[in-house]
Amino acid sequence: MNTDQARTEQVRTTRARTDQARPNRARSALGRYGETLAARRLAEAGLMVLERNWRCGRTGEIDIVARDGDVLVVCEVKTRRAGVFEHPMAAVSPEKAQRLRGLAEHWIHAHGGAPPGGVRIDVVGVLLPQRGAPVVEHVRGVA
Repeated sequence: MNTDQARTEQVRTTRARTDQARPNRARSALGRYGETLAARRLAEAGLMVLERNWRCGRTGEIDIVARDGDVLVVCEVKTRRAGVFEHPMAAVSPEKAQRLRGLAEHWIHAHGGAPPGGVRIDVVGVLLPQRGAPVVEHVRGVA
């Protein structure tokens, strides 16, 4: 393989990698936008957002940790474009709810113990229509 062929192959490989990364970046941006809308909705509802995207090693991530009075709220945010996939709320399986309970325990341990009001798992679904304003739905106590 001569130098020109090697450069051409390198360009093809770089383009292929870039094309594969674009959907992940778009999905990540969509998720961040949904989490921003969700945090705003929670704050408007009187909750105090304590942390966003709290990670616990390889165990997982809590999208939003908040307080509702003396209750700790662990919030899962699901963002979907309208018509493409199932409704955002349907994306939280019993297994995901169990994982969120475990992450809540880790968060409590890392931050000095359980609050007096206990822990609640909430879900915020963000639906982005092709036209018009996003629809943000907050469901309390799903698990």
